[in-house]
Amino acid sequence: MTESHSEDRSSPVLRRRFLAAVSAAAAAAPLGATYGSPSAATDEPVPPGIFREPSQDLPLVGDADVIVCGAGPAGVTAAISAARAGARVRLFEWRGCLGGVWTAGLLGYLLDFDKTGFASELASLLAARGLRRGDGRSSFCYEPEGMKVVLEELCGQAGVTIQLHTRAAAAFREGRRLRTVVTESKSGRQAWRAPIYVDATGDGDLSAQAGCAFEIGQADDCPCQPMSLNALLVCRDADALQAFIHASDWTRADEGKKDALRREIERAGYAPSYSRPTMFQVRDNLLLVMMNHQYGVKPFDSAAVTKATIEARAEVNRIVDALRKLGGPWEGIQIAATAEQIGVRDGRRIAGRYTVGRDDLVAGARHEDAVTRATFPVDIHALSSEQNKKAGYTNAGIKAKPYDIPLRALVARDVDGLMTAGRCISGDFIAHASYRVTGNAVAMGEAAGAVAAIAAKTGRLPHEVSWLEAEAVINRDRPRIGQ
Repeated sequence: MTESHSEDRSSPVLRRRFLAAVSAAAAAAPLGATYGSPSAATDEPVPPGIFREPSQDLPLVGDADVIVCGAGPAGVTAAISAARAGARVRLFEWRGCLGGVWTAGLLGYLLDFDKTGFASELASLLAARGLRRGDGRSSFCYEPEGMKVVLEELCGQAGVTIQLHTRAAAAFREGRRLRTVVTESKSGRQAWRAPIYVDATGDGDLSAQAGCAFEIGQADDCPCQPMSLNALLVCRDADALQAFIHASDWTRADEGKKDALRREIERAGYAPSYSRPTMFQVRDNLLLVMMNHQYGVKPFDSAAVTKATIEARAEVNRIVDALRKLGGPWEGIQIAATAEQIGVRDGRRIAGRYTVGRDDLVAGARHEDAVTRATFPVDIHALSSEQNKKAGYTNAGIKAKPYDIPLRALVARDVDGLMTAGRCISGDFIAHASYRVTGNAVAMGEAAGAVAAIAAKTGRLPHEVSWLEAEAVINRDRPRIGQ
C-alpha cells in the first residue's frame, strides 16, 4: 500500500511499519554481502545469493608517511601528533566533521582528561574560547559545534591533509605487512599507500579488514554494552531545572539528580530505556541529555545500527515531548539536535602485543612503555533491559586503581605496520569498560601518532620504536600553552 504524503509519519503505526521494513531489508541482505556493478559478467558459475564483483584498476596515491583512518578523539590527535613529528599525514573520516563522538555524537563532556600533552592543550584552547563549562580538570562539558572548528584549525596548523565523507572500505597486505588501504566516497573507490597506518575507527574497522583477530563484548562475541543517542535541548530557564542537571565535573556530581530526572520522566508517563538518564548544562539554556539504551547491537551490523538509531531518536523525542507537557520548569523545552551518530560503547577490541586486562586495573599496573595512566572506574552499562531495571550501570564489583596502558597494547599483533588508538586497542571486556573514555583515547592517539611518524621516517615498524624515543619527540614538538 502506498502511504499518502499527508499521513503523520511520526505516528507509532507508521514508525513500526518503517522499522519492520528495515528488519526485512537486513534479512534479505546477509551481513558481509558484497555488491557491485549490475553490468558485471563472468563465465564462471556463481553460487546463488552471491554477486561476484569484477576487478578494477584504482588510482593509487602514495603521498603520505602515515595514514590515519577515523577522526574521532583518538584519530584526530594521532594525525596532529604525527604531523607535528614531521610526518606527511592523511586523515580519513566518514562523517562531515572532525571529532567523532565529540561532535557527530554530541557527547558533550570529557572524562579522564586530567593529563599532560594534547589533552591539556585542548582543554586550554576550549577554555580560552569560552567553549567549556566547569573548572574541573578531569571532567567538564564543552560545546560540540565549537569543538569542530578548534580541531579543524589544529589539523590545519599541523599540516594534516583531511578528507571527510570517506570511509576505509578494504585493506590489503603483502605477507604480514599492511600495504594498501582502499576508501570509498563520492569520488568512488581510491587506493592509498603509506609506510604506517593508524586505526582510530573506534570499532577497529581497518584492523578487521586487514585480518586482525578481535573480540567484542564479554568474550569473542556480544552481549556487549548498549548504545545511546545523545541530544541537545533548549530550555527557557536552566536555573529552574538545576534539580535535574548533573554537575559538569563528575567528581562533584550528585547522583540523586539522575534519579530525580528519571522520576520526572516517569511522572510524564514514560519509562526510559536507561534507568539513569543524565542531563548536563552546556551553556546558558543549552542542555545535553543521554536518556536511552539500545541493547545487544553490534556496531559493524549496519542494519542493526540503523534500527537502533531510529528507535533511539524516537524515544528521545517522546521523552522530551512528555516532559514539555508537564509544564512548569519544563515548559517550552525542545530538541535542538539529535546526534548524527549513535554513541557506541562496545566495539571490536583488536588483538595487540599486550592485552590490558582486569588484573591490570585491580593491581594498578605499571609499565615502562606506559603511554598514559587511566583513572576512570569500570563503567559497564546494563547489557539488557532486564538488567537495566536493577541497575543502569555497574563496576562489576571491581575497584580499579590508576593503571598504565602500555604502547604494546596499541601495536597490532597480527599485522605489521598497523597501530590502533582509542577504544579499539587490545584489552578485555572489564578493562575496556574503564579506558574507553575520551581522555584516554586522546593520550593513546598522541602516542600512536608519534610512534607512527618515527617508524615511517626511519624505515622501522611500530614495535621497533621505543616509547622513550616517542615520548621525547612528543615533548619536543608539543606547543607551549599560552605561547
